[in-house]
Amino acid sequence: MKARKWRTLGSERVYQTPIFNLHRRRAAHPHRGERDFFVIDPSDWVNIIPLTPKREVVMVRQFRHGIGDFTLEIPGGMVDPEDPNPAHAGRREMQEECGYDTDDVIPLGRVHPNPAIQPNFCYTFLARNVKKVDEPHPNLDGSEETEVVIVPLKSIKGLIASGAISHALVIAAFAFFDVYNPPPAARSRKR
Repeated sequence: MKARKWRTLGSERVYQTPIFNLHRRRAAHPHRGERDFFVIDPSDWVNIIPLTPKREVVMVRQFRHGIGDFTLEIPGGMVDPEDPNPAHAGRREMQEECGYDTDDVIPLGRVHPNPAIQPNFCYTFLARNVKKVDEPHPNLDGSEETEVVIVPLKSIKGLIASGAISHALVIAAFAFFDVYNPPPAARSRKR
């Protein structure tokens, strides 16, 4: 039997937080009838891979309350209403979290972080030839606990394989990076 789409009949916000809203969505299916589904509705997200001229990745070691521990990540966060576009948000996050900047920012792709319960996208960018321009200044409410870590690009795959980088959206960002910038051996095989 061919898969059929569910048709949304209505949606109501049942809970609101500063970072997401929770909606109860009533939907109908031609074979399964009507049901309620719960959808977490955050803003779009962004992450950015800051790459120095020495092929080092500027990363952030950040405490994450969901796991109660630190993660090794690239800069990222929410696309704020004031951001004109996701690229601007990525560059802003890089400046705030790391104190690095560049004019050379290119899009790598976007993913649905969890399409089962979220409609948003996470956009990924590459910032080439970044330079330190300021000290990091994380969010103003003081809830972020971070430190900047410089990691050689050649170490990233090993850090992912070992579990030292475990954030799924960071791993997705480096997967986009590998597609955009394959290793030299792969480039020579394509010719």
